[in-house]
Amino acid sequence: MRRILLLDDELNVLMALQRSMRAQLKHLDLDTEIFTNPYEALERICVCEFDVAISDYHMPQMSGVAFLQALKDVAPNTVRMMLTASTEFETAMSAINEAHVFRFIPKPWQLEDLRGNITEALAMRDRLLADQAAALAAPQGEALTPQELEARRLEAEEPGIMQVRRAPDGSIIL
Repeated sequence: MRRILLLDDELNVLMALQRSMRAQLKHLDLDTEIFTNPYEALERICVCEFDVAISDYHMPQMSGVAFLQALKDVAPNTVRMMLTASTEFETAMSAINEAHVFRFIPKPWQLEDLRGNITEALAMRDRLLADQAAALAAPQGEALTPQELEARRLEAEEPGIMQVRRAPDGSIIL
């Protein structure tokens, strides 16, 4: 089961987003939890793990960027997304630089875009967990570069893909 956290200070927006996700992603086994208070959402994140978190940008108690930044510290493998009606460049830049936001979902959202963004976020979550597992499988004291982590992930997906046969002159044999 995939878990998604939705945060917006407007309950009607949350309910509409939740309905849209159920309609567009019924092939996935999704469990969505909705919150109107960012502090309650952070408390919940400390108790259980979420695959994706989607937060509104403008909220009275805490900005969406501040929430997602706190989430990054508490649950770094949760994919963070921003829901916003703002088209300001500064909004996007602060969210990307401070909270490492994966995608922006505009208000009002398009159903097809929503499905694609959620699907890509879940794929990103799977990659993050695979990279973490590969890093844990590395011998003690060995720090892996991002390239080595990706090579291990590819090798786990397609065994033998990283093995290259070469001819005596150095050319690659297919």
